[in-house]
Amino acid sequence: MDAQPASSTTVLVRYWAAARAAVGLTEEDVATAGTLSVARLREAVAARHPEAAGVLALCSLLVDDRPLGTADPATVEIPPGATVEFLPPSAGG
Repeated sequence: MDAQPASSTTVLVRYWAAARAAVGLTEEDVATAGTLSVARLREAVAARHPEAAGVLALCSLLVDDRPLGTADPATVEIPPGATVEFLPPSAGG
């Protein structure tokens, strides 16, 4: 049985440009049992898409439209229901 705990919910992950091409998706829901860190989400997404791990590692992230910036990904928490966007570096700008 693959039932998830009742407290499980999802984080919406969106991929842009090269990340979208590498993953092959525009967006997907990632199941979570409560709050998780940005570092844990990166690990989960890389495990789902090992062929895209290199591109995803280079991406900047937005968590609910707020840039992660220089914050430590291990300490930034993503609440259930949040949207996280993977933005690859762009050439020339």
